[in-house]
Amino acid sequence: MASELCKTISVARLEKHKNLFLNYRNLHHFPLELLKDEGLQYLERLYMKRNSLTTLPENLAQKLPNLVELYLHSNNIVVVPEAIGSLVKLQCLDLSDNALEIVCPEIGRLRALRHLRLANNQLQFLPPEVGDLKELQTLDISTNRLLTLPERLHLCLSLQYLTVDRNRLRCVPRHLCHLPSLNELSMAGNRLAFLPLDLGRSRELQYVYVDNNIHLKGLPSYLYNKVIGCSGCGAPIQVSEVKLLSFSSGQLTVFLPAEVKAIGTENDHVLPLQELAMRSLHHTYHSFLKDLNFLSPISLPRSLLELLHCPLGHCHRCSEPMFTIVYPKLFPLRETPMAGLHQGRTPVSFVAYCCSARCLQTFDLLS
Repeated sequence: MASELCKTISVARLEKHKNLFLNYRNLHHFPLELLKDEGLQYLERLYMKRNSLTTLPENLAQKLPNLVELYLHSNNIVVVPEAIGSLVKLQCLDLSDNALEIVCPEIGRLRALRHLRLANNQLQFLPPEVGDLKELQTLDISTNRLLTLPERLHLCLSLQYLTVDRNRLRCVPRHLCHLPSLNELSMAGNRLAFLPLDLGRSRELQYVYVDNNIHLKGLPSYLYNKVIGCSGCGAPIQVSEVKLLSFSSGQLTVFLPAEVKAIGTENDHVLPLQELAMRSLHHTYHSFLKDLNFLSPISLPRSLLELLHCPLGHCHRCSEPMFTIVYPKLFPLRETPMAGLHQGRTPVSFVAYCCSARCLQTFDLLS
């Protein structure tokens, strides 16, 4: 294996390769052959995914001065060393799925960096110098242990995609609202209780995901016209048991949605029953019968009938129509069919159905 590795690197040096693939090589140390003599002066892209590297050499920039992309996904690197800051031409750095605990401040010297991926690590904070990355377009720091985001992050004027899913965030810096190029913001699975009131004010911000923040009671009004990711995403949940839960009343049998089986489990992504019912009705009558007028106001309140004809939005992840959870309870819109739904005054009908028999039965469920 060692001789094969040396041969691969030697050929790349002699033929002045711009790309070098060293994935799945079971490397525990950075190959000395890469750092030999003048190194690989022409190399632009280095792929070293799925190895067992624990650190990077201090003379990396000296031996690979023209490196533009560095992929170190799925290794055992604990610290991003200071030497990384000398790769002045680097545009893409992937350190996802490592054991990172610290990102050195020198990362702010990567002025050409456009894509930075640090997902699935053990980071508790990011250095303020991240704000010096003026060309940064993508930042993925999901699945870490972050409690806060650096205040200077708003200085990343080119940032378009920010993913901070599955961390420990309790709040979002208000300066984040001033990112002029931000198009997609994902903060699902955190501990957020509120969001800055001017979040979404920028016309550039179109997609916002705050799924599974159980303490989040409402959204800023500026997000009304954005695409909001729905809790649980609406994607089908895999259930190990073949038989789903059901209940019967006379000749009517109603099968409960698979999501109900997930309550209290590790994947507890349960949509409100009202939302599940609306999606089921919309799917049945829109896809199969092609006639939503079949439903009468007797079987469903008029406000819900209007929603069936015109969903409030669609989940950008699963494309499911969304009826009751796009707009939060604290900020109901007075001019839409949603008005009055979350006032807590009158019962809202929950419609359960059996697809095979196409039967409907209405149950009173307090909103």
